[in-house]
Amino acid sequence: MRNTPFAATLSLAFACVAHAQLVPDRTYYGINREIPMSVKVPDGKKGEVTIQLLEAGTAKQVASAAAAAGAVNLATLFPQLWSDTNYRVLYAQLAVGEEKVGPAVVLQPMLVPLKGTIVAGSSTVRWREVPPLCSGYRAYTDKHAVLETSLGTIEFAFRPDAAPNTVWNFRQLIEGGFYTGVIFHRIIPGFVVQGGDPTGAGNGGPGFHIDLERSTLPHDFGVLSMARSGDPDSAGSQFFICLSRAQTAGLDRGYTAFAQAVSGHDTIKSLASVKLQGERPIDPPVITSAKLVDAPPFGTGPKPIDAEGNPVATTPPTGTPAQPPAQPKTESR
Repeated sequence: MRNTPFAATLSLAFACVAHAQLVPDRTYYGINREIPMSVKVPDGKKGEVTIQLLEAGTAKQVASAAAAAGAVNLATLFPQLWSDTNYRVLYAQLAVGEEKVGPAVVLQPMLVPLKGTIVAGSSTVRWREVPPLCSGYRAYTDKHAVLETSLGTIEFAFRPDAAPNTVWNFRQLIEGGFYTGVIFHRIIPGFVVQGGDPTGAGNGGPGFHIDLERSTLPHDFGVLSMARSGDPDSAGSQFFICLSRAQTAGLDRGYTAFAQAVSGHDTIKSLASVKLQGERPIDPPVITSAKLVDAPPFGTGPKPIDAEGNPVATTPPTGTPAQPPAQPKTESR
């Protein structure tokens, strides 16, 4: 199975009904406060209007509540959002009858982040556990990232359940036009395709760093992850696209994986196949545009793709950290 216009067509179809959705009144909701949103029901749709709380990864329904067009308060409809202290990313999805409509709202708990440090004399990351403390929710419409490149298009589904702050940072950079015209400056066949540096030299960034997150998403073909130097908290804008599980498994938990390709298999393969001088493309591929598009209703869209271009199941990532890789590490150099 290879590139098809399925994902792009799906995204455009749902963009056309973006008015039919659940819309947050604002982005941040403090702990134990109201969570006001508005419901917009598409014309001509018949059936009971509900809002479903869905589990990340599986799209399993956690709870459901009746709603109607107009203002709603998710804290009233779903009191467990504040009473359940097992905080996790959830998706609030509008449905009419049996049909999910419009993109979901991502509900990301604002938790005190874990701190990762490098173990002396190694590349292993050690994590300092902190008591769970939630300050509220960040709420935003679910989107996909679409990278138009000189060799084709790739569409990524974000995984905020694995790395919420990294997802947010990447979304903000795309919305600000950061990646337009940026090249892929480093390619290691079988390992990674790296880009995201406006200078094209491999040591540039957005003017700030973000902390390493202990992502639970395994590195594999089509997975999007953040590049960094030897300092675990040195990521900014540089990213890499994984080319295989075998070569990138050692990056798990030491690098922040945060999205999965749902289309663009042939484009990824083409990026990995350009002529090189060392790790540097002789004629570097270019990101001609990067944009966010409305995601399909949660649980209905295309699945992540594997190295053959076939869909694979999306499940909550689990597992323990792998050993550091023997091959060259992905760095902002």
